[in-house]
Amino acid sequence: MPRTSSSPRRSRLFRVAAAFAVLVALAGYLAVQYLSGNRGAPRCTVGAADGSEGRTYELSPAQAANAATISAVGTTRGLPERAVTIALATALQESGLRNIDHGDRDSLGLFQQRPSQGWGTPEQIMDPVYSSGEFYEHLAEVPGYSRLPLTVAAQRVQKSGFPQAYAKHEPDAALLAAALTGRAPASLTCSLPSAAAGGPGDAAEVRSGLARAFGKDVLPSTSSAGASAAGTVSVPVPVEDGTAPRRGWELAHWAVAQAGPLRIEEVSYAGRVWTPDTGWRTERKESGATTVRMRLAQ
Repeated sequence: MPRTSSSPRRSRLFRVAAAFAVLVALAGYLAVQYLSGNRGAPRCTVGAADGSEGRTYELSPAQAANAATISAVGTTRGLPERAVTIALATALQESGLRNIDHGDRDSLGLFQQRPSQGWGTPEQIMDPVYSSGEFYEHLAEVPGYSRLPLTVAAQRVQKSGFPQAYAKHEPDAALLAAALTGRAPASLTCSLPSAAAGGPGDAAEVRSGLARAFGKDVLPSTSSAGASAAGTVSVPVPVEDGTAPRRGWELAHWAVAQAGPLRIEEVSYAGRVWTPDTGWRTERKESGATTVRMRLAQ
């Protein structure tokens, strides 16, 4: 009777040992990455402002920056939070909050607007400020849009072939809108690489971004507008109408969402401070917050 070779068994043992070695190496790599602070891709999260458990929504920094622009354009036009929710849900469905340069036929941008249908030139539509303004302009023409179901209001503007698809994004859009319009303080945070890695921040670039999103009146009109110290942009928060806290948190969340491209390494408002590695934390008690401060990478 011929002897059975042990080669197949040795081969199986070798494969098992090799797989185990790979797993050990992977575990070691992940441990080093965690301990060194590199805990995954940059991301932003919006959730409950008080840190309690509840619904949260995670998105990329680029998506958060686009969402912040959509919100800022809406509130600057004096539109209610409901309008921002409708706009965000629409952009989530149409583009996933990504400013894409392609789509069905000639559709482009956050809202997949079509140059051939009179929405603007391709260059205009690819500008998030312009495309958001166009969406709100058409939404404002819908009678009673704030009382309509979101799918109906969005469809009156978009004329989509799948109008019910907007509905699934309403909970996430509402969560985002509450944060970005300032109603939910300190509820948007982003985990990012060190801002200094991209080079020093530019205060003029930050002020320009603020003016484009919120209008030129967001900053004082003096030549030193918004700059209180080297590498710092300070935005005064109006208090006359009693809406300072909400307006302040709207500006603070915009700064957090734009921290990556604008190289903002710290945002402070109302006794709370945000940094890319710690998120929001309480710094000190303040009784009348009137300024949002953004410290830039040096």
